[in-house]
Amino acid sequence: MRILLIEDDPMIGASLSRALRDNGMSVDWARDSLEGDLAIKAGGYALVLLDLGLPDRPGTALLADVRRRGDKTPLLIITAREGTQDRIAGLDLGADDYLVKPFDISELMARMRAVLRRQSGHATSTIGNGRVTLDLISHEASCNGASHVLPPREFTLMATLLERPGAILSRAQLEDRVYGWGDEVESNAIEVLIHAIRKKLGKDVIRNVRGAGWLVDR
Repeated sequence: MRILLIEDDPMIGASLSRALRDNGMSVDWARDSLEGDLAIKAGGYALVLLDLGLPDRPGTALLADVRRRGDKTPLLIITAREGTQDRIAGLDLGADDYLVKPFDISELMARMRAVLRRQSGHATSTIGNGRVTLDLISHEASCNGASHVLPPREFTLMATLLERPGAILSRAQLEDRVYGWGDEVESNAIEVLIHAIRKKLGKDVIRNVRGAGWLVDR
C-alpha cells in the first residue's frame, strides 16, 4: 500500500521510509507542510504519517486544513510531543491515532493496521471477498486451499483490489497505490504483477474489464 510520510528530520525520515518499504509498502516522503499538503490533495494514499514539528508550519495546522476540506484519508501523528494536551489536540483535530517518538517499528506497523482496519470496517487483520483471503500482517494470500506469501508489490496490488471488491480500478489508480515518487513504472508493470498473482492464486482471481481496468469479484 502507498504511504505518505511527512517528516522533516532527515535521519528519522530515511529510517522510517526504509522500514516501511521493508514491510512491503510504497512510501512518498514529504519534508514540510506545503509538500505534504500538495501530496495529500493529489490523493492515492492508504495512510498518512504526520510529524507535528514541521519547519514551515505546525503539523496540527496541516491536519486542521485536511479535515476542514473534508479529506478523510487515515492519518497517524508521529511526534516527540508526549504531553496529554498535545495528544488530545491532535486527536480532536481529526488524527486517527497518536504515537510518541521514539517508538518501535513493530508498534507503528500494528497501529497502522489498526487504523486501516477501522477505516475499512474490518475487525481483524485479514481482508477478502469470500474466495481470496489476504493477511495484512504476514502478506499471505489464500485461495482454493492454496496459500502464498506475496512479494511487496503483488501484496499491495491485491490489497488495493480487495479493499473494494466489485469496483473496477484503472491502471493509473493501481499504479498510484503500488508505486511511489521516483519509481520507474514500465508500461506493462501492472499486467506483470497481475500475471504473477494469477499464477499463484488462479487465472480468474483478478478479472480484466477491457478498456477500463481490473477488479476482484464481490
